[in-house]
Amino acid sequence: MSPVPRFGLLVVGDEILSGKRADKHMPRVIELLVARGLALAWARFAPDDRAALTHTLREALAGRDVVFSCGGIGATPDDHTRQAAASALGVGLQLHPQARELIEARSRQLAALKGHAFEPEHPEHLQRLQMGEFPQGARIIPNPYNQIPGFSCTSPSGASLHAVPGFPVMAWPMIEWLLEQHYAAHFQRGAQGERSVIVYQGIEAQLTPLMRQIEATHPQCKVFSLPSVDHPEYGRHLELGVKGPLQPLQAAYADLLAGLRAAAARLGPEMVR
Repeated sequence: MSPVPRFGLLVVGDEILSGKRADKHMPRVIELLVARGLALAWARFAPDDRAALTHTLREALAGRDVVFSCGGIGATPDDHTRQAAASALGVGLQLHPQARELIEARSRQLAALKGHAFEPEHPEHLQRLQMGEFPQGARIIPNPYNQIPGFSCTSPSGASLHAVPGFPVMAWPMIEWLLEQHYAAHFQRGAQGERSVIVYQGIEAQLTPLMRQIEATHPQCKVFSLPSVDHPEYGRHLELGVKGPLQPLQAAYADLLAGLRAAAARLGPEMVR
Protein backbone atom coordinates (compact mmCIF):
# COMPACT_ATOMS: atom_id res chain seq x y z
CA MET A 1 0.00 0.00 0.00
CA SER A 2 1.35 3.43 -0.93
CA PRO A 3 2.47 5.69 1.93
CA VAL A 4 0.16 8.37 3.28
CA PRO A 5 0.90 11.53 1.27
CA ARG A 6 2.07 14.79 2.76
CA PHE A 7 -0.51 17.54 2.29
CA GLY A 8 0.46 21.16 1.77
CA LEU A 9 -1.55 24.34 1.40
CA LEU A 10 -0.72 27.40 -0.70
CA VAL A 11 -2.86 30.51 -0.23
CA VAL A 12 -2.45 33.11 -2.97
CA GLY A 13 -3.34 36.78 -2.69
CA ASP A 14 -1.92 40.20 -1.86
CA GLU A 15 -4.97 40.86 0.29
CA ILE A 16 -3.87 38.14 2.72
CA LEU A 17 -0.28 39.35 2.95
CA SER A 18 -1.35 42.97 3.43
CA GLY A 19 -3.83 42.08 6.17
CA LYS A 20 -6.77 43.43 4.19
CA ARG A 21 -8.35 40.02 4.56
CA ALA A 22 -7.66 37.27 7.08
CA ASP A 23 -6.93 33.79 5.80
CA LYS A 24 -9.74 31.32 6.46
CA HIS A 25 -8.45 28.46 4.36
CA MET A 26 -5.82 26.96 6.65
CA PRO A 27 -8.13 26.29 9.64
CA ARG A 28 -10.75 24.74 7.37
CA VAL A 29 -8.27 22.57 5.43
CA ILE A 30 -6.81 21.34 8.72
CA GLU A 31 -10.35 20.50 9.85
CA LEU A 32 -11.14 18.61 6.64
CA LEU A 33 -7.91 16.60 6.88
CA VAL A 34 -8.11 15.82 10.60
CA ALA A 35 -11.69 14.56 10.20
CA ARG A 36 -10.26 11.92 7.86
CA GLY A 37 -7.25 10.97 9.95
CA LEU A 38 -4.88 13.06 7.83
CA ALA A 39 -2.74 16.10 8.63
CA LEU A 40 -1.49 19.31 7.07
CA ALA A 41 2.30 19.11 6.72
CA TRP A 42 2.93 22.73 5.68
CA ALA A 43 1.32 25.97 4.55
CA ARG A 44 2.63 28.92 2.56
CA PHE A 45 1.32 32.29 1.44
CA ALA A 46 2.21 33.83 -1.91
CA PRO A 47 1.61 37.24 -3.51
CA ASP A 48 -0.21 38.07 -6.71
CA ASP A 49 3.11 38.12 -8.55
CA ARG A 50 3.68 35.67 -11.39
CA ALA A 51 7.43 35.26 -10.98
CA ALA A 52 7.22 34.79 -7.21
CA LEU A 53 4.30 32.40 -7.53
CA THR A 54 6.08 30.36 -10.21
CA HIS A 55 9.10 30.01 -7.92
CA THR A 56 6.90 28.95 -5.00
CA LEU A 57 5.03 26.38 -7.08
CA ARG A 58 8.23 24.99 -8.55
CA GLU A 59 9.54 24.38 -5.02
CA ALA A 60 6.24 22.96 -3.77
CA LEU A 61 5.99 20.51 -6.69
CA ALA A 62 9.59 19.29 -6.55
CA GLY A 63 8.75 16.31 -4.33
CA ARG A 64 5.68 14.11 -4.06
CA ASP A 65 3.41 16.27 -1.89
CA VAL A 66 -0.28 16.91 -2.48
CA VAL A 67 -0.65 20.68 -2.76
CA PHE A 68 -3.96 22.50 -2.43
CA SER A 69 -3.72 26.01 -3.89
CA CYS A 70 -6.43 28.55 -3.11
CA GLY A 71 -6.81 31.71 -5.18
CA GLY A 72 -5.56 33.35 -8.34
CA ILE A 73 -7.27 31.16 -10.95
CA GLY A 74 -9.55 33.86 -12.36
CA ALA A 75 -9.02 35.86 -15.54
CA THR A 76 -8.25 39.35 -14.21
CA PRO A 77 -4.78 40.93 -14.40
CA ASP A 78 -3.96 40.02 -10.79
CA ASP A 79 -4.73 36.31 -11.27
CA HIS A 80 -1.56 34.33 -12.01
CA THR A 81 -1.98 30.80 -10.64
CA ARG A 82 -2.87 29.13 -13.96
CA GLN A 83 0.07 30.72 -15.78
CA ALA A 84 2.50 30.20 -12.90
CA ALA A 85 1.55 26.54 -12.61
CA ALA A 86 2.16 26.00 -16.32
CA SER A 87 5.57 27.70 -16.06
CA ALA A 88 6.50 25.70 -12.96
CA LEU A 89 5.59 22.47 -14.76
CA GLY A 90 7.30 23.48 -18.00
CA VAL A 91 4.17 23.20 -20.14
CA GLY A 92 1.87 25.59 -21.97
CA LEU A 93 -1.69 26.67 -21.31
CA GLN A 94 -4.61 25.34 -23.31
CA LEU A 95 -8.36 25.65 -23.11
CA HIS A 96 -9.61 22.45 -21.50
CA PRO A 97 -12.51 21.08 -23.60
CA GLN A 98 -14.67 20.11 -20.61
CA ALA A 99 -13.95 23.44 -18.93
CA ARG A 100 -15.06 25.16 -22.13
CA GLU A 101 -18.38 23.31 -22.07
CA LEU A 102 -18.98 24.17 -18.42
CA ILE A 103 -18.08 27.83 -18.90
CA GLU A 104 -20.26 28.11 -22.00
CA ALA A 105 -23.16 26.59 -20.07
CA ARG A 106 -22.60 29.14 -17.32
CA SER A 107 -22.52 32.01 -19.83
CA ARG A 108 -25.77 30.81 -21.40
CA GLN A 109 -27.33 30.66 -17.94
CA LEU A 110 -26.22 34.19 -17.07
CA ALA A 111 -27.45 35.53 -20.41
CA ALA A 112 -30.85 33.91 -19.86
CA LEU A 113 -31.10 35.40 -16.37
CA LYS A 114 -30.55 38.85 -17.91
CA GLY A 115 -33.04 38.18 -20.68
CA HIS A 116 -30.33 38.29 -23.36
CA ALA A 117 -29.43 35.93 -26.16
CA PHE A 118 -26.13 34.07 -25.66
CA GLU A 119 -23.35 35.60 -27.79
CA PRO A 120 -20.32 33.29 -28.16
CA GLU A 121 -18.12 36.20 -29.26
CA HIS A 122 -19.19 38.59 -26.54
CA PRO A 123 -16.11 40.01 -24.71
CA GLU A 124 -17.42 38.90 -21.31
CA HIS A 125 -17.78 35.30 -22.48
CA LEU A 126 -14.36 35.31 -24.14
CA GLN A 127 -12.78 36.58 -20.95
CA ARG A 128 -14.65 33.98 -18.93
CA LEU A 129 -13.26 31.27 -21.22
CA GLN A 130 -9.76 32.22 -20.08
CA MET A 131 -10.63 30.67 -16.72
CA GLY A 132 -10.66 27.31 -18.52
CA GLU A 133 -7.11 27.69 -19.82
CA PHE A 134 -5.14 25.23 -17.72
CA PRO A 135 -1.65 23.70 -17.89
CA GLN A 136 -1.50 21.06 -20.61
CA GLY A 137 -2.57 17.68 -19.28
CA ALA A 138 -4.60 19.15 -16.42
CA ARG A 139 -7.79 17.60 -15.11
CA ILE A 140 -10.78 19.64 -13.98
CA ILE A 141 -12.09 20.00 -10.43
CA PRO A 142 -15.90 20.44 -10.35
CA ASN A 143 -17.16 23.66 -8.81
CA PRO A 144 -20.65 23.12 -7.32
CA TYR A 145 -21.17 26.84 -6.71
CA ASN A 146 -21.01 28.32 -10.21
CA GLN A 147 -19.69 25.46 -12.39
CA ILE A 148 -16.43 27.31 -13.27
CA PRO A 149 -13.91 24.51 -12.60
CA GLY A 150 -10.54 24.42 -10.94
CA PHE A 151 -7.75 22.16 -12.15
CA SER A 152 -5.43 19.38 -11.04
CA CYS A 153 -2.08 18.45 -12.52
CA THR A 154 0.89 16.23 -11.67
CA SER A 155 4.56 17.21 -11.66
CA PRO A 156 7.31 15.00 -13.14
CA SER A 157 8.39 14.06 -9.59
CA GLY A 158 4.89 12.88 -8.69
CA ALA A 159 3.57 15.86 -6.74
CA SER A 160 -0.09 16.78 -7.22
CA LEU A 161 -1.36 20.34 -7.54
CA HIS A 162 -5.04 21.04 -6.98
CA ALA A 163 -5.89 24.68 -7.76
CA VAL A 164 -9.23 26.05 -6.60
CA PRO A 165 -10.70 29.56 -6.30
CA GLY A 166 -9.97 31.80 -3.34
CA PHE A 167 -13.65 32.07 -2.34
CA PRO A 168 -14.27 29.72 0.62
CA VAL A 169 -17.80 28.94 -0.59
CA MET A 170 -16.21 27.40 -3.69
CA ALA A 171 -12.80 26.24 -2.44
CA TRP A 172 -13.89 24.19 0.56
CA PRO A 173 -16.42 21.92 -1.19
CA MET A 174 -13.93 21.44 -4.02
CA ILE A 175 -11.16 20.38 -1.62
CA GLU A 176 -13.54 18.05 0.18
CA TRP A 177 -14.52 16.51 -3.17
CA LEU A 178 -10.82 15.97 -3.98
CA LEU A 179 -10.20 14.24 -0.66
CA GLU A 180 -13.18 11.93 -1.08
CA GLN A 181 -12.49 11.14 -4.74
CA HIS A 182 -8.71 10.73 -4.72
CA TYR A 183 -7.44 10.12 -1.19
CA ALA A 184 -10.09 8.00 0.54
CA ALA A 185 -7.72 5.01 0.60
CA HIS A 186 -5.56 6.93 3.05
CA PHE A 187 -8.32 7.95 5.46
CA GLN A 188 -7.45 7.05 9.08
CA ARG A 189 -4.20 5.38 7.98
CA GLY A 190 -2.30 8.46 9.07
CA ALA A 191 -4.42 9.14 12.14
CA GLN A 192 -2.53 11.36 14.54
CA GLY A 193 -3.23 12.36 18.11
CA GLU A 194 -1.98 14.83 20.67
CA ARG A 195 -1.74 14.62 24.45
CA SER A 196 -0.49 17.43 26.66
CA VAL A 197 -0.43 18.68 30.22
CA ILE A 198 -0.12 22.07 31.89
CA VAL A 199 3.14 22.44 33.84
CA TYR A 200 2.79 25.32 36.31
CA GLN A 201 5.86 27.59 36.45
CA GLY A 202 7.55 25.25 34.00
CA ILE A 203 10.95 26.25 32.61
CA GLU A 204 11.78 24.91 29.16
CA ALA A 205 15.54 24.81 29.72
CA GLN A 206 15.09 22.51 32.72
CA LEU A 207 12.74 20.19 30.86
CA THR A 208 14.64 20.01 27.56
CA PRO A 209 16.62 16.86 28.57
CA LEU A 210 13.34 15.07 29.28
CA MET A 211 11.90 16.23 25.97
CA ARG A 212 14.93 14.91 24.09
CA GLN A 213 14.74 11.62 25.96
CA ILE A 214 11.09 11.15 24.98
CA GLU A 215 11.81 11.77 21.30
CA ALA A 216 14.82 9.41 21.38
CA THR A 217 12.77 6.65 23.05
CA HIS A 218 9.70 7.18 20.86
CA PRO A 219 10.99 8.29 17.43
CA GLN A 220 7.54 8.24 15.83
CA CYS A 221 6.39 11.02 18.16
CA LYS A 222 7.29 14.69 18.51
CA VAL A 223 7.43 16.63 21.75
CA PHE A 224 6.12 20.20 21.84
CA SER A 225 6.28 22.97 24.39
CA LEU A 226 4.03 26.03 24.35
CA PRO A 227 5.08 28.58 26.99
CA SER A 228 2.84 31.33 28.33
CA VAL A 229 3.71 34.10 30.76
CA ASP A 230 0.37 35.78 31.40
CA HIS A 231 -2.44 33.24 31.10
CA PRO A 232 -5.53 34.50 33.02
CA GLU A 233 -6.10 31.12 34.70
CA TYR A 234 -2.77 29.27 34.74
CA GLY A 235 -0.38 32.21 35.04
CA ARG A 236 3.17 31.45 33.93
CA HIS A 237 3.19 27.89 32.59
CA LEU A 238 4.09 25.45 29.83
CA GLU A 239 1.74 23.29 27.85
CA LEU A 240 3.99 20.27 27.36
CA GLY A 241 2.92 17.38 25.20
CA VAL A 242 3.53 14.82 22.50
CA LYS A 243 1.92 14.23 19.11
CA GLY A 244 2.13 11.37 16.67
CA PRO A 245 0.47 8.10 15.60
CA LEU A 246 -2.13 6.98 18.11
CA GLN A 247 -0.54 3.77 19.38
CA PRO A 248 3.01 4.98 20.10
CA LEU A 249 1.54 8.26 21.36
CA GLN A 250 0.10 6.61 24.45
CA ALA A 251 3.42 5.16 25.56
CA ALA A 252 5.28 8.41 24.82
CA TYR A 253 2.83 10.44 26.84
CA ALA A 254 2.98 8.01 29.76
CA ASP A 255 6.78 8.36 29.80
CA LEU A 256 6.46 12.15 29.64
CA LEU A 257 4.16 12.23 32.65
CA ALA A 258 6.44 9.85 34.56
CA GLY A 259 9.43 12.09 33.84
CA LEU A 260 7.58 15.21 34.95
CA ARG A 261 6.49 13.58 38.20
CA ALA A 262 10.00 12.35 38.85
CA ALA A 263 11.16 15.95 38.45
CA ALA A 264 8.52 17.03 41.01
CA ALA A 265 6.81 19.28 38.41
CA ARG A 266 3.49 20.77 39.48
CA LEU A 267 0.98 19.53 36.91
CA GLY A 268 -2.38 20.94 35.90
CA PRO A 269 -5.12 19.87 33.46
CA GLU A 270 -4.42 17.33 30.73
CA MET A 271 -5.64 17.76 27.16
CA VAL A 272 -6.44 15.28 24.39
CA ARG A 273 -6.75 16.29 20.73
